[in-house]
Amino acid sequence: MLRIADLGERGAPLDRVGTVAIIGVGLIGGSVGLALRERGLADEVIGIGRDEAKLSEAVRLGAIDSVSTDAARGVARADVVVVCTPVTRIALDVRQAASQAPENVLVTDAGSTKQGIVEEVERDERARQTFVAAHPIAGSERHGVAHGRADLFEGRACVLTPTSHTPPDRLGRARGFWAGLGCRMIEMEAAAHDEALALTSHLPHAVAAALAASVPPEVLALTAGAYRDITRVAGADATVWTAIFRANRGPILQALATFQSRLAAFQDALSDDDEQALHQWWEAARAQRREYEALQARPRHL
Repeated sequence: MLRIADLGERGAPLDRVGTVAIIGVGLIGGSVGLALRERGLADEVIGIGRDEAKLSEAVRLGAIDSVSTDAARGVARADVVVVCTPVTRIALDVRQAASQAPENVLVTDAGSTKQGIVEEVERDERARQTFVAAHPIAGSERHGVAHGRADLFEGRACVLTPTSHTPPDRLGRARGFWAGLGCRMIEMEAAAHDEALALTSHLPHAVAAALAASVPPEVLALTAGAYRDITRVAGADATVWTAIFRANRGPILQALATFQSRLAAFQDALSDDDEQALHQWWEAARAQRREYEALQARPRHL
């Protein structure tokens, strides 16, 4: 069941969060660091990763204050750890951070799938005492800290997927942390999150990739706004999306079935040269698009 958190009643954004360690300083991790530093929310932001050159770039761009290629050392003083690695690594990184960070640490993540991560983390007693699963729904087809933005999360939804094992104090701190970066907070079960994101994010990315690959190079000169807009996200990193597709395979297959039924209805109407059916098919989509536009136009105050 989806619940929109009322932050006025359930904890205001924190003024400062002490030392924040970010594991994986790419687009999302870099944007977390930039937002923390611009808003003055952290005493220190530590970037953790394996590539010293990329970490040095993050320092130069102002996303982090210091770096560590040793995860244990990087989280040793952390009040908050944010795991921004690929979805296939998040659970492992969360467990390791929980075991190496101070007792009162909050560990959260930014993965776009949730159920598998939550289930794996909760098998570890220490990790489930510190972890609040999160998904800030923000990003870009571009990757790397060079494309990070301090305002990336402003007004964007962040989904938390707490369970019956999630400590209330950690949940409150996670709400405050992500709200402090500018997010609108939503809470729902991990399985419901994955089913929803299969439709709203993972399916559109797959459709964009399929369309991009369907148009041969010799006619690309004849493309215009429709091709450009629909295929924009097909420029995203293939490794990242391969991991997401695999991690959320079941819900994405269900979403594909829904999409294929809509295409089949179009195919049938076109084959029958049924003007009324084609018109109704398009109008149904047009009405849904108007609903989306109305939702986007609403004020997004925290």
